Amino acid sequence: MSDRIKTYSEFYRFYLMEHQNKTSRTLHFVGTFLVFVIIGFAIFYGWSWKWFLVPLVGYGFAWVGHAFFEKNKPATFKYPFWSLISDFKLFFEILAGKRGFDSSKD
Repeated sequence: MSDRIKTYSEFYRFYLMEHQNKTSRTLHFVGTFLVFVIIGFAIFYGWSWKWFLVPLVGYGFAWVGHAFFEKNKPATFKYPFWSLISDFKLFFEILAGKRGFDSSKD
């Protein structure tokens, strides 16, 4: 029997369970925000050599959140595409007020 998640809806529920810690969510939010800032600066100023910072910053903040606060393994390794989409989805849900940094208020 496979325990592999088959739909994105199923995955996002799993993703939210793995992102309940307030500090971890904050780190994910900050990392994703900085990704947008770096992309904006790279495009505006022509920083073609600084694109390497995008995954470094984006994943760096998230993995610190998982390692030290959630104390779990990032879903990125098993579900890379859905995990990336979910990072952005959670970012925009927090920005829109649909979810909070404190998962108990979701």
